Amino acid sequence: MLEEFFWKKRKELVNEMKTDGAVSSKKTEEAFLKVKRELFVPPCLEKEAYENTALSIGFGQTISQPSTIAVMLEMLGVKPGEKVLEVGSGCGYVLALLSELAGKKGKVFGVEAVKELFEISKKNLKKQGCKKVEVACSDGSLGLPKAAPFDKIIVSAACPFLPKPLFDQLKEGGRAVAPIGDRGTQMIQAVSKKNGKPLKSDYLENYFVFVPLLGKEGFHNEF
Repeated sequence: MLEEFFWKKRKELVNEMKTDGAVSSKKTEEAFLKVKRELFVPPCLEKEAYENTALSIGFGQTISQPSTIAVMLEMLGVKPGEKVLEVGSGCGYVLALLSELAGKKGKVFGVEAVKELFEISKKNLKKQGCKKVEVACSDGSLGLPKAAPFDKIIVSAACPFLPKPLFDQLKEGGRAVAPIGDRGTQMIQAVSKKNGKPLKSDYLENYFVFVPLLGKEGFHNEF
């Protein structure tokens, strides 16, 4: 009965995001339908899992609003077989979505600075059945050099600018998407690597508020 409730709510959320234009591609729609958001929120909030809002996951962090995630995923444009990195992977929800988009031949990596969330995300991903996702606990603002280069990078925390280590870890022709701005508000920006140089484009329809990126290349140096 509860599973049917969540499935109904999941479909309603996806239809809402399609109507609003946050979800515009079939592959993104399918990813959101397959990944069970209720597995990635604290048990006390699972009945609210399909409200189109950010929710607390503890430790001063949040799971982002689904429509915001959808906008970023559409801008990122992950293709089957690609290698993808998420910086600030939190509870693992976006990693699960990326795993669906990258497919069986793709590979997804996450970096999370908060040790407790790093451990929680591994359990959540296992419950979802994600097998080709690796998560590291380290300073995400420095990327994940051991697994680079990446086809795509998504940053799930506010940045004053796209950290240079992340841009350097993109393949030629690759793309990163991140919320860029100050601590109060950000715009979603896509940065593509063309001939070794950044080519930027912004999502201009809304401003967003993310938790700040921690680490050496973020807003401050401690995490």
